[in-house]
Amino acid sequence: MWSKPTEAKESPQTPQAIAQDPINPKVSSPSISVAPPTPVSVTVPLVPVVGSTISTGLRIHGELTGAGDLYIDGEAQGSIRLGQSKVTVGPSGHVQADIEAREIVIEGAVQGNLKAAESIRLGAASNVQGSLMTPRVSIDDGARLRGKVETTRAGELKRGAAAGQAKSAEAPATTPVAAARE
Repeated sequence: MWSKPTEAKESPQTPQAIAQDPINPKVSSPSISVAPPTPVSVTVPLVPVVGSTISTGLRIHGELTGAGDLYIDGEAQGSIRLGQSKVTVGPSGHVQADIEAREIVIEGAVQGNLKAAESIRLGAASNVQGSLMTPRVSIDDGARLRGKVETTRAGELKRGAAAGQAKSAEAPATTPVAAARE
């Protein structure tokens, strides 16, 4: 009469049974191998992101005007007038033109006068033949410059261009540069 109620016993599962259980994905069998994630390669452009680029192998002849930034790593001849923009001549760039811009950075070769409303920077590998006119100039060691440097007051080039004046009544400081640094 007395019967002991049967208890439901949990049967131990074997490791293979656990590994094949789709409900428990955290447990895996030693026979299953997971491949390591494939590395992702990211290509970083060597050219800075700018408005327009004249890349290596391109040749431009004529007058360039506009409002966007410009990166030149090819060849350009003529004149470049981008008054409110930044013009950069890359290490492979060869320019035979007068350049007028807000900011000018030279890493390559330029034959022509440079006129910047804010600053001009000559990089270590630059080679410039022509005059510079700007409120701020930076010349890295190794840069080559043959011409003259004329410093102006900040904003003077903007006012002069707006009024149609070639020069202000007050003469800016002038420093001739005769020999290139080597």
